[in-house]
Amino acid sequence: MTIKFIDLFAGCGGLSLGLSWSGAQGLFAVERDPMAFRTFRANFLDAPRGRVSRFAWPDEWLQVRAWAIDEILDKHAEELGALCEQPVDLVAGGPPCQGFSFAGRRNPNDPRNQLFKRYLDFVKLVQPTAVLLENVPGMAVAHGVAKSGERRLRGDVSGSYFETLTQELEDLGYDVKGEIVDASRFGVPQKRSRLIVVGLLRERLRPAAKGNRAALVFERLESQRASFLQSLGLGETVSARDAIGDLTLRRSDGGFWPLIDCIDPESPKGFQELAYDGRRPKSTYQRLMRSEAPIDRMDSMRLARHSDAVRSRFWEIVTFCRQGVRMNDRDRESFKLRKHRIYPMSASEPAPTVTTLPDDILHYCDPRILTVREYARLQSFPDWYVFKGKYTTGGDRRTKECPRYTQVGNAVPPLLALAVARALRDVLASHRVTFRAAGDSIDAMETAMT
Repeated sequence: MTIKFIDLFAGCGGLSLGLSWSGAQGLFAVERDPMAFRTFRANFLDAPRGRVSRFAWPDEWLQVRAWAIDEILDKHAEELGALCEQPVDLVAGGPPCQGFSFAGRRNPNDPRNQLFKRYLDFVKLVQPTAVLLENVPGMAVAHGVAKSGERRLRGDVSGSYFETLTQELEDLGYDVKGEIVDASRFGVPQKRSRLIVVGLLRERLRPAAKGNRAALVFERLESQRASFLQSLGLGETVSARDAIGDLTLRRSDGGFWPLIDCIDPESPKGFQELAYDGRRPKSTYQRLMRSEAPIDRMDSMRLARHSDAVRSRFWEIVTFCRQGVRMNDRDRESFKLRKHRIYPMSASEPAPTVTTLPDDILHYCDPRILTVREYARLQSFPDWYVFKGKYTTGGDRRTKECPRYTQVGNAVPPLLALAVARALRDVLASHRVTFRAAGDSIDAMETAMT
């Protein structure tokens, strides 16, 4: 039996990609943003068969389009409720994290923080065997959450959204466990810590005298880590150079790679992009990312249009500032920078956490910010994965639109999702009443290692 899953707050599909690589079958996905859903659709519904299994979308009752979770709960409660008769194996999702995030200003009143409650409404209706939720560590920090029926007092910081989520899932009959997981320990070339929450429905598990079966997923995740990396041909960590060293402006002989005009129809004219043709992978990770990708031209390689003055300043920052850490106040003042979060990358270490803002990270040897494709590499999206929509947005639109940089920055790294999916699959195979594990479907990726 293959794990069948639904992806809520699917974004551009990072979690779905990792689950699909593990052999799971997607049923449908819920994502409200049209640009992010276009990316999801291009890779999971419209792409040629073979790279990843297509979603078995129930289009007889659910239109293939962007859906908000409130909308689908209001319009299709009856159809969703009927799914529990099959039943659905997994509901996965990562509600928007902006209000929880340490990278910005955490705001307990941000309406996006309430979307995890709609996640719970969905779980209550569908009753999946397992739930999987990903969010930033800030979700586990006290935010003054009021218990049901209680009034939250001003200044009260007892409890956290994670604690509330855990209690609600336990009340629904789930064993629940959450842990902070560093994606860089699972082949992702990026220092990215995330809260992973797993819930297993007790009534569908074999009886156990005591113990939290959800905790077994994290035990399995850790015990399988070495073999997971070995199966992909990766070492303990993947550096920024290992990830994107084949996409630099400068050649190894001191010359420069040619630039070509960007012909992406969703990009304004006048931009250039890195040439992909002729470059060769320099690391195992690059070969992994290039597997099944086109050899001539690559999606989302557009370069930012930096002025000569900006390039000169970036070059000084990359040359003289400490790499791999955020610029300190003294350095920012010396370069007259108002932006608080700027990381010059270190070539020999995993990259800093990729965010939704393209100017947070500077390339380790080129005087520029990263391309969307380089962002995607650092998140472990393969090169064949395409992105749709605008490249960037600004002003008030940042809270309303999800352009490509935002899509990638918000995504669950697919390799981390794959590692968690394997661990979850194996625990269900051992503890579910009736379950047979399906094999991984990443043969093409692993073949590239041999």
